[in-house]
Amino acid sequence: MTLNCAIIDDEPLAAQLLQSYVNKTPFLQLTGVYNSAITAMRDLRTSPVNLLLLDIQMPELSGIEFAKILPKETYVIFTTAFPQYAIEGYKVNSIDYLLKPVSYEDFLRATDKALQRVAAQVSHNDSQQERFIYVKSDYKLLRIKLSDILYIEGLKDYVRIYMANGEKIVSLISMKRMEESLPQPEFMRIHRSYIVNMGHVSVVDRNRIVFGSELIPVSDNYKEQLQHYLDHHTLS
Repeated sequence: MTLNCAIIDDEPLAAQLLQSYVNKTPFLQLTGVYNSAITAMRDLRTSPVNLLLLDIQMPELSGIEFAKILPKETYVIFTTAFPQYAIEGYKVNSIDYLLKPVSYEDFLRATDKALQRVAAQVSHNDSQQERFIYVKSDYKLLRIKLSDILYIEGLKDYVRIYMANGEKIVSLISMKRMEESLPQPEFMRIHRSYIVNMGHVSVVDRNRIVFGSELIPVSDNYKEQLQHYLDHHTLS
């Protein structure tokens, strides 16, 4: 993975040093060097970067103030000669805070931290991409987004899939096969006849899960695993 980055620093020698560091770091790609936040503003708004190496004390607009208006996708590493700004820097969720003169060792440590943060965000976004299954219903093959499923009811050799939009889809498939096809614990079997999408569960009333006016029973065989899930997600 390569991070696009830019440098903003009104001290030419400090900017040149950071540029030399960027150029020899394999996972960084320099897109621009600016002597003020004002001159960088237009470029960074139209073409955001992954990482900004940002001086704090600059004329017209400080690095702290500029960081507050950056897109949330842009991570910041502050560079400054003044250690008293460290607390302010962390208040705007900077990745790191480097004191000048910046050593390459500190630079590499901070930029690697940014790389890990961006990689984690990409991984999270990938996991949130649309997931779906296909089921047969009335001689048709229907594509169903997993996030649109509220719960599933078993009907002997069939299942009835209750959708968030109120639609009900009947398919010739066993509950066991359906359970095996769904990600867990996102989808949880709470009864011989019911599988629920825990992402849509907002109310648990004693031994029942509430979906609007529908009350889905939790059988004794599945109480323990449901309670374990709830305990893990309950603030106390």
